[in-house]
Amino acid sequence: MNRPYFASLSYAVLALSGLAMGGCNLAPHYDPPKLDTGDKFKEAVHIDAPAEGWKIADPQDAVLRGKWWEIYGDQTLNELEERVANSNQSIIAAEANYRASQAMVQQAEAAFFPTLSLNPSVTRSRSSASVETLGGAGSTSGAITGIGTTGTGTTGTGTTTGTATTGTPTATGTSVAPHTIYALPLEASYQIDLWGSVRNNVAENRANARASAAQLVNTLLSTQSTLAQDYFQLRIADEERRVLDNTLEDFRANLHLVQVLYNNGLDSEEDLAQAETQVKSAEAQATDLGVTRATFEHAIAVLIGVPPSGFSLPYVRFNQTLPPIPVDGVPADLIERRPDIAAAERQVASANAGIGVARAAFFPTLSLSGEAGFESTAISQLLKWPNRFWSVGPDLAQVLFDGGLRRAETAQARAQFDAAAANYRQTVLSALQGVEDNLASLRILTQELKQQHEAAVAAKRAVELSVVRFQQGVDSYINVITAQNSFLTARETEVQLQLRQLTASVNLINNLGGGWSTSQWSDSEKMALRGPGEPSKLPDGTNIPVANPPPHPQHDIRPEEILKRDQDTMGEQPPSP
Repeated sequence: MNRPYFASLSYAVLALSGLAMGGCNLAPHYDPPKLDTGDKFKEAVHIDAPAEGWKIADPQDAVLRGKWWEIYGDQTLNELEERVANSNQSIIAAEANYRASQAMVQQAEAAFFPTLSLNPSVTRSRSSASVETLGGAGSTSGAITGIGTTGTGTTGTGTTTGTATTGTPTATGTSVAPHTIYALPLEASYQIDLWGSVRNNVAENRANARASAAQLVNTLLSTQSTLAQDYFQLRIADEERRVLDNTLEDFRANLHLVQVLYNNGLDSEEDLAQAETQVKSAEAQATDLGVTRATFEHAIAVLIGVPPSGFSLPYVRFNQTLPPIPVDGVPADLIERRPDIAAAERQVASANAGIGVARAAFFPTLSLSGEAGFESTAISQLLKWPNRFWSVGPDLAQVLFDGGLRRAETAQARAQFDAAAANYRQTVLSALQGVEDNLASLRILTQELKQQHEAAVAAKRAVELSVVRFQQGVDSYINVITAQNSFLTARETEVQLQLRQLTASVNLINNLGGGWSTSQWSDSEKMALRGPGEPSKLPDGTNIPVANPPPHPQHDIRPEEILKRDQDTMGEQPPSP
């Protein structure tokens, strides 16, 4: 192939490439959907906010960081949270989805470059005599194209007239002898992106990849939040069991007192039956807490990616304080901090680019294709310079009638954009609602918890008075049972309010984005591309301690002394049945 041809072809490709880069872009100009988020959170206006589990963030305050769970100061929780990113299967799946979206970006970017293909072939063929006679009408003289040996013994190529050749030429005329053709073609094709179809397809896939990265972070944050909530619920179940164990001791002491009085003829069999009912009911309630604890323990095991049969958390005394969470008073900042909002916004951008792809289909497609190589009937002659061939030329294609297909696809793309924009706005509104809900919960629960504690103290006093009146014979034992059950209910309610406070604080952190922001896009994408970690190891190479299933919690300290026991009257306490 001559060099001037190659030069002219190169100039043509460069010119068309420049035309493609400077071509039209039919996607609408993109701006993120506008939404009024307000200038402050309604619930973040209280003077006593620091005592309610949150505070207004100042520039000097330490803001939430990636390891937000460390503000609770629980080492076991810290170790469990470290395992989530490496071992949770939902996060591993989200990471794989991100890698798939990145691969789709690379697939789309491949359209910026020409496609080259090498297609060597060997073809053995024989023409039909009936077809061959159409060209020469039965004449013995024809044009023979190919490579053969002339009558004088010399080798030649090209077109000759006559029949004085031997070999296996491809002939027009009456020659129908079988022949073999060896070909070594190099084919190239390139679509000129005049209307931005390729660019918008790349932009669409890039936006989807970023949305996938944000969804990965959102899955991670959601899983971490779920783990923290399950962990706190497990610890609260242990605390409820401790309260019940201590209360059971008092119930059994009362039962022993009633038994002594009954044996001495000073109390009725009815009071004895009621005391036994009270003890058995409390025992059943304490036993039922084992189901709750086991359920949350199994849930934690699944969240950190281990079989529930090989994981357990031993009982520890739980005395978690509520940490203050810094809250920025500007709701609009949630758009930067929430990964689910960022993902929704990127999906709007993707849908906007999809409109450009759909609109580009209304215009003709310009492609440049070329082919060059060698072809011969003898493999030994294949790479000879005279056996070269080439072809090059543009291809312009335009659909003239499609029954409204392109119009419908454009309408679909616009509808998908509208849906994505509405989903984005709804995600922002839901985020604002979540922050307001949990700010209100922390504020109101703080007041409710104080009131409930006062109710528990009053219930404790009522128990003490009822026991004294019963011992003095003033009241029946039914008053003691009523007072003790009220006190137990008050204590359980107080513990549950503490759990609701902790859960609300975790939800607030989740609704604030957990310390993530859109400025960390590159970090999020690097985290996604690192792949799943070692499931059974922490980053420092250590393991979470796994013990045998623990026995039911033993009360290490008594919370209150309810009864004023008279050892002389009670005597030795019988063994519990």
